[in-house]
Amino acid sequence: MFGINYIKFDAMTYAIVYKHGNVIREGRGLSFFYYAPTTSITAVPLGSKDIQFIFSETTRDFQTITIQGQITYTIADPKKLSEMLDFTLTSGQNINDDNFDKLDLRLNNEAQTSASAFIQGLSVKETLRSAQAISERIHEGLKNSNAVAILGVDILSVDVLAVRPTPEMAKALETETRESLQRDADQAIYARRNFAVEQERRIRESELNTEIAVQEKKKQINEKQAEIKVKEAENVRKLREMNIAADLAVETQKTTLIEMQTENERKVADARGYMLEKTLAPYKGLDWKTLMAVNGGNVSAADNIAFAFRELAENSGKIGTLNITPDLLDAVINSSNTNDKRKK
Repeated sequence: MFGINYIKFDAMTYAIVYKHGNVIREGRGLSFFYYAPTTSITAVPLGSKDIQFIFSETTRDFQTITIQGQITYTIADPKKLSEMLDFTLTSGQNINDDNFDKLDLRLNNEAQTSASAFIQGLSVKETLRSAQAISERIHEGLKNSNAVAILGVDILSVDVLAVRPTPEMAKALETETRESLQRDADQAIYARRNFAVEQERRIRESELNTEIAVQEKKKQINEKQAEIKVKEAENVRKLREMNIAADLAVETQKTTLIEMQTENERKVADARGYMLEKTLAPYKGLDWKTLMAVNGGNVSAADNIAFAFRELAENSGKIGTLNITPDLLDAVINSSNTNDKRKK
């Protein structure tokens, strides 16, 4: 009425009241009456805002990459922002939303500028794996940007949600990755088979080592048995040698005994011979006829007849004829046998 109006702002809106070009009131959540013909009111919404960005860049290997993400910011200095963009209320007391579109565009441009140099230094594969690094570069670039500082905006966070190549490149990379995965699968199969072969070789080697150990033990047992047999044979040989040595000792003693007996008998015989020789020495020079006469008492008739026959034999050259009857011989023989029986 009469140009005097009343307006009220919520706590999330920063209001600046100008009159005749001078600030007469500013702050959050203001409510007041004002005279419309001479008063201008700027209202800047506070609080955090999320904007989506999407832009394309070229990698080091000349491949096009699309970066998609989100920037979260808040109005840190509404007065600076109101000086850069027109937030003056229209006649209907509405905020001009086109200003936020401009702000979003400027932030998007700054984000692309911050990421451009970094992405151009990477290959397409490196770029696809660098979403976190791109987020950090964009956030750092916006924090250090003079244009953002002039706008009075505080960047809360930057999130890169997707890094996509062109469909043709995506298909090529998928094919390459699929082939790489297939190679890895083949390599895994080969490694598994090789591992199985290696395990089989180790098992076989272990079996052979066990067999070698068994054969070595058998060899040791055989050698030990042979050694025992050799010792037994050696003991048998030593026993035989001892028996032979004992027999030799016995035989040696027997030989010694026989030699001693022979020597003794020889000595006895020598003694007897010596005695006989000494006994017969006196008769050595005597004629047998004298001896017969000396021993006349022990001479029988048969002995005399024998002596007679001896005389005849010695003087056979002088005898012409000699007749001896059988009766005489029989008498001589019978007489000799009778004398022998008597002597016995």
